Amino acid sequence: MRGMEELTSIEAIERFIANHPFSFLYVSRQDCSVCHAILPKLRELLERFPSISLGHIQAEAVGEIASKYLIFTAPTLLLFIEGKEMLREDRFVQFGVLERKLENLIELLN
Repeated sequence: MRGMEELTSIEAIERFIANHPFSFLYVSRQDCSVCHAILPKLRELLERFPSISLGHIQAEAVGEIASKYLIFTAPTLLLFIEGKEMLREDRFVQFGVLERKLENLIELLN
């Protein structure tokens, strides 16, 4: 994983997904304590997956994200592979399970 890119519009999100074969979106809210706790763990996990690019979206800044990507809670984690949503996790993330899912998807595609 390279770094984390802040995405501030639907257009930026769509560009990010189009430009990165493995696009992981992390949607959070400013006032969400769970969101703040999960982000460092997610970044640490994605260090083991250098092909995955991470984009961060503040839901308050991009209001239309809820309707465009059917997001009803925060945090929401979305993995897109070649532009298609392949994985969705939200609220309380089990990182062991998430890691196995990522490993399986990467292995399947290699």
